Amino acid sequence: MATILVVDDELGIRALLSEILSDEGHTIELAENAQQARAARERSRPDLVLLDIWMPDVDGVTLLKEWGSTGQLTMPVIMMSGHGTIDTAVEATKFGAMAFLEKPITLQKLLRAVEQALVKTAPRPAPPAPVVGLPSYVRPEALPVMPANVSLSGGVPSLVTPAPVQHQGMASEQLFELDRPLREARDAFEKSYFEFHLAKENGSMTRVAEKTGLERTHLYRKLKQLGVDLSRNKRGGGI
Repeated sequence: MATILVVDDELGIRALLSEILSDEGHTIELAENAQQARAARERSRPDLVLLDIWMPDVDGVTLLKEWGSTGQLTMPVIMMSGHGTIDTAVEATKFGAMAFLEKPITLQKLLRAVEQALVKTAPRPAPPAPVVGLPSYVRPEALPVMPANVSLSGGVPSLVTPAPVQHQGMASEQLFELDRPLREARDAFEKSYFEFHLAKENGSMTRVAEKTGLERTHLYRKLKQLGVDLSRNKRGGGI
């Protein structure tokens, strides 16, 4: 996943953004002012910066301009403000900001903005490798499509027996020992149930909460109660 730098002078905002984005599998760096933000940018080379506009030493727009003028704006920046105006948002985007989020920021808006910023800056896939042995005037897409279980050996098609598929992750069906007290059997089932969904969603507490129909705080307490190891499901690692 991505490394995200959160720059905000409010401790509560930094802590909450860090918790939410960590649950999504991102690595989070924190800074409370422009000086710390400069140092964190040099140290961690973040993939994305969430930058507050109103800070006590240097405001976010000035820091954004500084990065742009010195060739350091190599990552997308999302501006945040609780007192922003249309003019402020326009000015920020003019100097290189990708988006502007107005506080209080809803969970959906935050995750959508982060996802869009990271998708836009993701590296493009490499072009397909050329087919060896074909004349330059023969386009690969013009070749007939061979079935998946057929290979060419010496120019003669032959059937290939597919190898058994190895399923990764936890199985969606498991056996449980029923000759045990009801509470123990229920806890064992629930633990396996949540471990399956955590593995399936790559450790995203937000998506597991949506899939299982539980509020995030309740889900977290439930996982702790069942002894589910949350650390191994991390993908890295309304407001």
